[in-house]
Amino acid sequence: MKTLWAPWRIEYIRSPKHDGCIFCDFPKENRDRERLILYRGKHAFVIMNNYPYNPGHVMIAPYRHVGKWEDLTDEELLEIMKLSQLMIKALKRTMNPHGFNMGVNLGRVAGAGIDDHVHLHIVPRWNGDTNFMPVIADTKVIPESLEEAYDELKRAIDEIAKEEGFKVSKA
Repeated sequence: MKTLWAPWRIEYIRSPKHDGCIFCDFPKENRDRERLILYRGKHAFVIMNNYPYNPGHVMIAPYRHVGKWEDLTDEELLEIMKLSQLMIKALKRTMNPHGFNMGVNLGRVAGAGIDDHVHLHIVPRWNGDTNFMPVIADTKVIPESLEEAYDELKRAIDEIAKEEGFKVSKA
C-alpha cells in the first residue's frame, strides 16, 4: 500500500473553524474577492479553496444547503457540471495544468471537511507537483498568492463567459 502524505493540511485541521456553513454564509456577505468567490451562477457558485492542495484548487457548491448528492435538483446538478467546464477552461488558460483531479467527498469518513453541504473539488495537477518538499521539509510550495490566482482566474472566467456566451446566469 502506498501512503499519500499531505502535512501542509495540518494548518487547516488546527485552524479555527467558521461557526456556520461557508457555502451558505460567504455568498450572502457580498465580499467576493475577500471570500474568494470567483463566479456566481443561478443555482451554484465557484469558490477558491483557502487551504488548497495545489494552486487553483476550487470548489463548486449549490447555494442551497444540501448534504446529500442525491438530493440536488436537476438544475443544481447541471449548473455544477457546467461550472466545472468553465473552471477547467479558466484553469487551463491561466495555469496550464497537465491534468485535474475532480471529486466529491460525501460524508466525514470520505474526507469531507464540510459534510453537510455538498461541493465539487477541482484540483489542477502538474507533472512532478508532488515532490520532496511536503515530505522532507513539511512545506507545501504554492508559487502564487490566493489573491493573485483569484484575479487571474476571475479575468479568464469573464473572458470565457463572454467569448462563449456562457449560459449560466450570474446572480
